[in-house]
Amino acid sequence: MLIQFRFKNFKSFKDDTILDLSATKITEYSDRVIQIGAEKILPTAAIYGANASGKSNVIEAFRYMTTYVMESFAYGGEIDGKKSKTRKPRLTPFLFDTTSKDSESSFEIYFITSEENGCKSYNYGFTLNQNGVVEEWLNSKAKTAREYKSIFYRNGNELDLSGLPGKMQDIIKVSLYDEALIVSLGAKQRISKLKMIRDWFYNVNFANFGNLFENAFLSSLIPEGFADDKAVQKKVIDYFAAFDPSIIGFNVEVIKNDDEDVEHVKIDAIHHVIGSEETASIPLQDESDGTLKMFALYPALQDILNTGSVLFVDELNARLHPLLVRGFLVMFLNPETNPKHAQIVFTTHDSWQLSNNLLRRDEIWFTEKSSSGVSTLYSLADFIDDDGSKIRKDESYEKNYLLGKYGAIPTLKYFDMFKEE
Repeated sequence: MLIQFRFKNFKSFKDDTILDLSATKITEYSDRVIQIGAEKILPTAAIYGANASGKSNVIEAFRYMTTYVMESFAYGGEIDGKKSKTRKPRLTPFLFDTTSKDSESSFEIYFITSEENGCKSYNYGFTLNQNGVVEEWLNSKAKTAREYKSIFYRNGNELDLSGLPGKMQDIIKVSLYDEALIVSLGAKQRISKLKMIRDWFYNVNFANFGNLFENAFLSSLIPEGFADDKAVQKKVIDYFAAFDPSIIGFNVEVIKNDDEDVEHVKIDAIHHVIGSEETASIPLQDESDGTLKMFALYPALQDILNTGSVLFVDELNARLHPLLVRGFLVMFLNPETNPKHAQIVFTTHDSWQLSNNLLRRDEIWFTEKSSSGVSTLYSLADFIDDDGSKIRKDESYEKNYLLGKYGAIPTLKYFDMFKEE
């Protein structure tokens, strides 16, 4: 499970920023706190804020870190004796002052493995500049230990690999170059400790429904086994029945082109015909945008709940009714539907989720951007009001948020630009 994510100097976030999924000592919904080893962790983090305040950049920072971990073994190096064509993702520091744009960006996580894997905690991070990796570190802590121990540390010419097997140290030293992370290279070389870190990132899922291209891509995915497994199709029907009972089945046809070894899956949704025992089918792509979004979310949901990993969703509320959003979140909050402790981090403008007795104060986060363009991220559990008091659990979070008590709302002006002079 993800315990904490820290980053600095990425897009609108100039300063050190922390998204902490550790449970605080507040009392509400204590039954949803997940205890693994000595850690008490939350399954959910909801991020609110005005448009362009930096909500999406929190998720983009984690996506950037994940991409770099997964692919950096190929940045600027060679694969099978040929120069790699994989381009490293563009690093975008805070650009609106004279120092940050040329400074390093940093990314760091703390996470803990499951009970089956010994409840071992890891701290992994790195700093980058436009030339490549400046610093990288990996530390671990056993379930009963008090302090982290170093597995490796790298900073310029300093390289300490003492926590890795001797032969593996030699492999890393020979193959390491500026653009590549040790974790990425080591996972490629099947070094078990490093592959485990890489695989943790591999299991993370992202869904950005505010991006037209990604939205189209997500809508084209189908659940694993859906094309030929009736049991999987039945689970999807049961999933749909929670919000659209008119869909009672699917016709699925796998089409393969004669001249290509490429399969295309044609899906029709089956509906009841009113006043008859007959059925009618329509292409799935002709269903409502909300239905298509829920279908697009299913593969990620299936994967995350099966692996107990983390799902990051940008604009979870887009095209979905608030009650449907609530039902989706309850799947993560209910230990019966989430026995492997999957987590969801999402951005939203749906303030109703603040008023329906759903979220703890430490599961509610806000982003706010200053007049100089700097974003900040803070939790409702840590917020101090004008009287110097913390927010009580019996307050109306939605009302106070919309009134601006917690900040993180747009500064509104009348849209009078079309008024005739």
